[in-house]
Amino acid sequence: MSAAPTQRDYARKFQRIAPHTDYRFLPAADRQLIARVAGEWQLTQQELRQVSAMALERVRWKEAPLSEALAQWREHHGGGGKKRALAALREMHETLRAAPNRYDAFTRADKPRASKPAIKTKTRKQLGLGRCPVASVRTRCCNLLTLDAVEKCGFDCSYCSVQSFYHGDEVVFDRDFAAKLERLPLDPNQTYHIGTGQSSDSLMWGNHNGVLDALCAFARRHPNVILELKTKSKNINHLLRSEVPVNVICTWSLNTQTVIDHEEHGCAGLDARIDAARRIAARGGLVGFHFHPVVHYANWRREYQAIAARLTDAFAPEQVALVSIGTLTYSKAVMKTIRRRALTSKILQMPLTETAGKYSYPEAVKLDLFRAVYGALQAWHGRVFFYLCMEPAALWPRVFGFDYADNAQFEAAMKSAYFDKIAGIDRRRP
Repeated sequence: MSAAPTQRDYARKFQRIAPHTDYRFLPAADRQLIARVAGEWQLTQQELRQVSAMALERVRWKEAPLSEALAQWREHHGGGGKKRALAALREMHETLRAAPNRYDAFTRADKPRASKPAIKTKTRKQLGLGRCPVASVRTRCCNLLTLDAVEKCGFDCSYCSVQSFYHGDEVVFDRDFAAKLERLPLDPNQTYHIGTGQSSDSLMWGNHNGVLDALCAFARRHPNVILELKTKSKNINHLLRSEVPVNVICTWSLNTQTVIDHEEHGCAGLDARIDAARRIAARGGLVGFHFHPVVHYANWRREYQAIAARLTDAFAPEQVALVSIGTLTYSKAVMKTIRRRALTSKILQMPLTETAGKYSYPEAVKLDLFRAVYGALQAWHGRVFFYLCMEPAALWPRVFGFDYADNAQFEAAMKSAYFDKIAGIDRRRP
């Protein structure tokens, strides 16, 4: 039987394994603590990875540091071996993760510094229609086609998956976007639902590089296309000055001002988003709303239901094509990217359950979130197209009371509903 490694041996091992964990992202005080307990308990690389991740999450969540949790355990339980101590730390961490989030300790100093990304215009090799980057056969999916009019977003939402697709601080426009869009092959006998808000925000850049003019001309040439411009911006000035085709739907991702203040950095506020949608609708444009992500925190129910009440007061159902509802859903890669950013955020302080290959809230929490939002929009039931985004089909009947047989049926129903609304807008326009 081999002897346990000496302190000097373990110190060398620690220097070797620590850089492969979240240890390197921790403040000095946490690094000192973890280095000490790692030597005391002879942590393996996997154990060091777990302890470092817990410590880093506490920092990001602005909760009591790991040292306090460790001191609390030792005070109540005295000594004990590594196994008992790690189990206790994990249990305390999961209890903290499951508690209702509060932003009381957050201040302006916790907001990231606003920085303007470098805007580059380059010639890209090709332009084509892609599939939604988060599409999955394991969830009910609308088969949205994506068009990368711009690459990388200038907003800084803490939960956004775009940060895992693109790296660096450059927003890229295609120099030949308009010409390539004219040549994009489409079947005139097929209907298309195309979104431009997957690789960047659709409206925050306005008409830079002629992008909105090119998209409107594209929609005008192809009446068999539903073109969705999805945004968290208030930048609608160019659209208000332009003749926007009826088959262009402007949709806003909405969230409570609490979430906007602390997790959606750089985006327009809630009032500004609703006002922008109202002005587009007043000009005869079709609008839509995405409650995505609905976030579980203290007072979430009251604040989301207040948004719903504002919408049903401000918009007639004939002006609204869609409402989608969804919540935080992560791959492991996205969670790692979020955790390692130097950003104070509660967005990963949530109970995590693996569903359809990704991580999200437990089913009971999701049902509570989705039913609350859908129920608050009762005035629009049967008059606006509702759907769950990126969620298992099994949730649909428990939220809406119905489901589609498969994704193709869902896609067909969505397109039919949108084209019906487009036809209604077209009839009412002068």
